[in-house]
Amino acid sequence: MSRTDNAETKATPARAEKSREVRERRFGLLLVSPAAVVFLVFLLVPLVYALWLSLHSTTLAGVTRFAGIDNYLRVAQDPSFHSGLVRVAGYALVLIPAQLIVATAGALLIDALANRFARLARLLMFLPYAIPIAIGAIMWGFLYSPTFGPLQEIFGSHAPDLLGDGIVVALTNIVTWQWSGYFMIILYAALQGIDPAVYEAASLDGAGPVQIALRIKIPTVASSFTLIILFALIGALQFFTEPQVLSNVAGGVITPDYTPNLYAYTLAFKYNQVEYASTVSFALGFIVILCSVLFMFVSNRRSAR
Repeated sequence: MSRTDNAETKATPARAEKSREVRERRFGLLLVSPAAVVFLVFLLVPLVYALWLSLHSTTLAGVTRFAGIDNYLRVAQDPSFHSGLVRVAGYALVLIPAQLIVATAGALLIDALANRFARLARLLMFLPYAIPIAIGAIMWGFLYSPTFGPLQEIFGSHAPDLLGDGIVVALTNIVTWQWSGYFMIILYAALQGIDPAVYEAASLDGAGPVQIALRIKIPTVASSFTLIILFALIGALQFFTEPQVLSNVAGGVITPDYTPNLYAYTLAFKYNQVEYASTVSFALGFIVILCSVLFMFVSNRRSAR
């Protein structure tokens, strides 16, 4: 056999391998193309357009002009935006601990159960997360109603006004009910990764169920708490659906600038100030990113010690 034949023989498998890799790459691109199109059309393009809007303003004569950072300077001095930020920060201080406590208690309880009831309990705790947020808020709005809700039938004239002065309690309860099951699943999955031999060793040393939970389970899944706090923080800063749904029955307690997202929605769809509404949305996005980066930086520094 000549050298040329040997070279062609060796090149044929390499050429076939390269052709197979090209086909696999094209097939992979074909599979991800629908998601890429959705991402481009429904996320990237609207974001770019909203950014363009935030850099422009429309005069009373209907003329659109380039405003640069003027809209962002206006947001920095907007008392409505500031009050909304302070309000969602206050909600975050209440919501995050409440969701952590409920999710942790649920995860520890289900992890301790070794019977068929554990699956049912896990499903019941996760079920609120499967309900759309708007439907859940409508349901709770009915339960809170002082006129036709069950509280009026139970307590009569002494029924708590949860759609008035108690709106903070009402909204906190709705969000905690909606998201605690999702956070519980995260913690439960982390608990399943702990070696059972650790529990056996602790039991032999005389540790009871409470000591095992507090000294072994919770410290072991501490990294999951970081993820949950980050999700809860982002969700609190983007607070919108629950106050928006309850605003129609809350008797004016939930104002149009109750949260930054609700303020941006009001500006865009009630006052037709779409450019300034886009600026408010991007300003809130910058704050969410900044808070997330700062939280992760502090968490990484503490874990590195």
